[in-house]
Amino acid sequence: MMRWRILALLFLARVGLGFQFQTMGSVSAEISGIFGLDNARIGLMIGLFMAPGLVLVLPAGVLGRFAPDRILTGLGFGGLALGGLVSALAPSAEIIGIGRMLAGAGSVMAMLYLSKMVVDWFDGREIATAMSIFVTSWPLGIAMGQVGHAFLLEMIGWRAPFMVASLYCALAALVILAFYRPPHDLPSHGAARAKGLLPVEWSLVILAGFAWGVFNAGYIVYLSFGPATLEAQGMGSLAAASVISLGSWVMMGSGAACGLIVDRFGRRDLVLLICMASAAVALLLLRIPDAGLAASLIFGLIGMAPAGVIMALAGQAVAPERRAFGMGVFFTVYYAALTAAPPMAGWVVDRAGEPGAAILFGAVLFVLVVPATLLFRATRQRAFGMP
Repeated sequence: MMRWRILALLFLARVGLGFQFQTMGSVSAEISGIFGLDNARIGLMIGLFMAPGLVLVLPAGVLGRFAPDRILTGLGFGGLALGGLVSALAPSAEIIGIGRMLAGAGSVMAMLYLSKMVVDWFDGREIATAMSIFVTSWPLGIAMGQVGHAFLLEMIGWRAPFMVASLYCALAALVILAFYRPPHDLPSHGAARAKGLLPVEWSLVILAGFAWGVFNAGYIVYLSFGPATLEAQGMGSLAAASVISLGSWVMMGSGAACGLIVDRFGRRDLVLLICMASAAVALLLLRIPDAGLAASLIFGLIGMAPAGVIMALAGQAVAPERRAFGMGVFFTVYYAALTAAPPMAGWVVDRAGEPGAAILFGAVLFVLVVPATLLFRATRQRAFGMP
């Protein structure tokens, strides 16, 4: 069916976001030695990719009233490609940071409108399943980067991962511009322009954005500081990256299965509680010597499985005619969490003197997902009489 073909197109394009994001995490040790960066500054460089979302995502949502989603998404991927190129050619850490922010600005537009496209095509029709499949494109890109960037780093040097990720994003822009088509039953731009968010929609979209933000922040802490935690236990750098990437690989299957289960049987809150408890336990296991493989399997198979279920909250928070702006609010909260988490985790490491301390911080982030989603459902139930 057409909507599943569109989902495949958007999935492959969105892989580029994770692939470009992971560049800094993969080359951080090399760049730290070259430019003399401590853990907090490395965390800041990782977080700079998310920083533009704090100021650009709401204006990006407004732009959806005046330009087609396809054009805005193509521009977003163009920014991702340009930012990676700037970082690849950078003579200093400051210029790498500028490149990260340019790529992050592009990711704002791309992520917002890719997500909106999926909601537009699947609203009311297998939305949890579709979102569960869709969101695994991000960890797939990251997992590709963890292995591929590490290989490029060893074979060519730290600039190569940025270059290859930029090429992927440029190709994604061309594919979206050439092949994406919107569904025929969307509200007109005029209807979207005439209305703002309802008060209850503000509450719902902020809660949804917070849940999605801290969930992803916990994942990024796992990705960014998991390898160093294993290396501190005596594991080699490439082996540590491979073990941590295993969680990203297996969640691609478990995420789709979780979305299908929730769409068919319900019990969202119970599924979420079990999965978030498992994510926290997996991160605690990661600090135990020789438990890294088991921790990554638990993390990917159970802990990260409800990603699409959480992301689907964005589509449930706002009516279709206000969706572009609502997604802007959703991603503003999301980007705030993702911008703050890496430097906070780096600060924790610097204070504690060992990378495993950041993993404890990540476990707390996963725990916070549960009250946010429960409050979302209670608010929606009171306002609209639906879970």
